Amino acid sequence: MTIRNFENSQPHIADSAYVDPTALVIGNVSLGEDSYILPMTVVRGDIHSITIGKRTNIQDNSVVHVTHKSEFSTHGHPVKIGDDVTIGHRVVLHGCTIMDRCLIGMGAIIMDGAIIHPETYIAAGALVSPGKALEGGFLYRGSPAKKVRPLTQEELAFLDYSAMHYAKLKDRHRHENQ
Repeated sequence: MTIRNFENSQPHIADSAYVDPTALVIGNVSLGEDSYILPMTVVRGDIHSITIGKRTNIQDNSVVHVTHKSEFSTHGHPVKIGDDVTIGHRVVLHGCTIMDRCLIGMGAIIMDGAIIHPETYIAAGALVSPGKALEGGFLYRGSPAKKVRPLTQEELAFLDYSAMHYAKLKDRHRHENQ
């Protein structure tokens, strides 16, 4: 796995987490227990912090980055991702907050200052505009993302299933690559 310091910042990877050998994690990044960074994903905390909770997976070819503090962004925008979050393939997360038990569909883009509240589905290809806050318990889709409907009980149950599935898959990949 490629884990790199940047200037005075060093990634902190929980012992039970796993970063695929083809992924790249740089700088001020914290990766929680049983979380999994899949192949070809970049998590770049070079100019602000990235915090990823427990049992969260970020799938292939995704990019996670931040916004630095400047005259144009007084506080900058870190990335904060909660526990039990599934982030699909080729997702771009930039300076946003994703709370616990969310699913971010393939190819979605979530921009600076956006907040995704707990138990939210973001459909594949959706764009969450800068500064937008999405209420939890709903499916959002489109560009820009719009609330479509409340999540079903089955969809809510799938959030836990997905997080646990990827935590187990992480262990299988870790075993194969040791």
